Amino acid sequence: MVDPTSDLGEDDEASAPRCENCGEPAFGVGRRTTTWVENGAVERRHFCGDACREAVTE
Repeated sequence: MVDPTSDLGEDDEASAPRCENCGEPAFGVGRRTTTWVENGAVERRHFCGDACREAVTE
């Protein structure tokens, strides 16, 4: 079984997704991801930390 909390496919900052707020790599223990279903598809936004996530959701 794959650990759902692991960083699959993200070995370094270069391969990490970009933060929706600041554009920095969303990488490491501070990374936050929000997910939702829209029109039958799973959508997601990645953030480098809580501050960027809160800035976008306000």
